[in-house]
Formats: sequence, structure tokens, C-alpha cells
Amino acid sequence: MGLISQTVFNGGCHVLGVIPKALMSHEISGETVGEVIAVADMHQRKAEMAKHADAFIALPGGYGTMEELLEIIAWSQLGIHEKPVGLLNADGYYDSLLALFDKGVEEGFIRDTARHIVITAETAAELIEKMEQYAPVHDKAAPRQSWEVDQLSEPRPSGNPWDLRS
Repeated sequence: MGLISQTVFNGGCHVLGVIPKALMSHEISGETVGEVIAVADMHQRKAEMAKHADAFIALPGGYGTMEELLEIIAWSQLGIHEKPVGLLNADGYYDSLLALFDKGVEEGFIRDTARHIVITAETAAELIEKMEQYAPVHDKAAPRQSWEVDQLSEPRPSGNPWDLRS
């Protein structure tokens, strides 16, 4: 992510990093690029990222990348956001995951329209082009106004941003 952040920053764009305080000492590069927001935990990190993002792109990655990708897809399906969700499928890295999504449609667990939440491409240029043309076509579980979207990054009294008791 450091190389991507540096490239975006050098291109004159705003870079915002959101990192849980517990991971700050584990940063590989040790250098920060652009603005950095330190948050309490991973839940607050995802809420901050969702609040500030215009779109979401997952590059090939591990469990954390996949977990964040699936959550942001679910948020789209639920109607929490209407932002494009892109998957850079470089060298077919995500072919198996995409096949699983297709199996979910085939078995009736994922609606065909919801399958189109995820925009895929093999190159960054193609992915950006597709994402710029994105318009949601899936049925949402609830209208955006039903969700406390603007409050996603505000900690709840329990300290858990997902605890709806207030």
C-alpha cells in the first residue's frame, strides 16, 4: 500500500491512511504519506474509510483484504452506500473468489443483480474506467436513510461502533 499511496500522492491527489493504534508500530515502511488518522480498532478503521472514500478497490491480498472487501460488498447490498466496489483481478488472483460469488448466484444465495456490485478488471486502467461508469442496479435491503451512515465513525457508548444500543 505504501507504493500506491506514494504514487497517488506524487500525482497530486489526497491520500488518507486509517490505521488502528495497535498496528502503528508494525508499519512496514515507517514513513507516512499524506494524512493519517489513528483509530481505536479495526471496526472504527473500516467505518472511517467508508466515510471518506469515493469508491473501494481491493488489490490482491490476504484475509484482511478479503474481509474488508466482503464487508463493503455487504454494505452496498444492504443500502448503506452506493459507491463502486472494484476488484483488481491481476493475473486471475481472484478467479476462485469470483467463481464462489457465481456459485452463490447459481444456488440462490446471492441475487443476480447483487452479483453486479463487484466490478472486476485485470488492469488498473480498465478497472478505473469501469468504476467511473458504475451505477447501482441491485435491490437494497433498506434505503440509505435507514442506516446511521453519518455516524459510522462515531464510537458508541460501549466503545464498539457497531453496538446499536444508545
